[in-house]
Amino acid sequence: MKKTIFKTLLFSLLITNICSGQYSSEQVDSIMGYAMDKFNVAGVAVAIVKDGGIIHSKGYGIKSSDTKSPVNNHTNFAIASNSKAFTTTALAILVEEGKITWQDKVKDHIPEFKMYNPYVTENFNIQDLLTHRSGLGLGIGDLMFFPDGSNFTIDDVLSSFQYFKPVSAFRTQFDYDNLLYLVAGEVIKRVSGMSWEDFISERIFQPLNMDNSYPSLEAIKNKSNLASPHNSADG
Repeated sequence: MKKTIFKTLLFSLLITNICSGQYSSEQVDSIMGYAMDKFNVAGVAVAIVKDGGIIHSKGYGIKSSDTKSPVNNHTNFAIASNSKAFTTTALAILVEEGKITWQDKVKDHIPEFKMYNPYVTENFNIQDLLTHRSGLGLGIGDLMFFPDGSNFTIDDVLSSFQYFKPVSAFRTQFDYDNLLYLVAGEVIKRVSGMSWEDFISERIFQPLNMDNSYPSLEAIKNKSNLASPHNSADG
């Protein structure tokens, strides 16, 4: 653990020096080679932005261990749970527009939403959807979707929470959660009248000219410049 923390701090220090202008392209290449080796990464696309402009943009490594095709600066990567930041940003937009508040009760927007404990159902607000302090256990309900997907719908997700027994008192303990972010996405849909995917595309990607970013796997199914997921051979 200490070794991993040291690697992360060292890499962060190197990146800080780059962003302060103390770098050359060759140094960036060297740093990325070091980082990919230490963190066992197959491929990565790097952009360094300073003062509103891109000062370095390049791909490193491979997109697929099968084809060995190289990553370039336009290769798409799935960002997995980093998409939670976009969900939170979308909700913040709705808050700024006065359409919701962080303290709005979830049940006021999704009447069928129920938790195991009636008190929690009554008091569960939009902020609670995001903070991983619902009282539910780590990764509760993930097997509804992972590792291979399923036919469960958002209605199935909404109805499932009433059966999940908490492992801690409401708002007292951090336990990482995925399913409640799907509920947050449903709040976005019901308040805005747009699907999560459409809202992210139209209200975030398009204004920021993120023309090579996509909100779903379906949206990139015909794209060829994609990085494949990889795992260590020894697990």
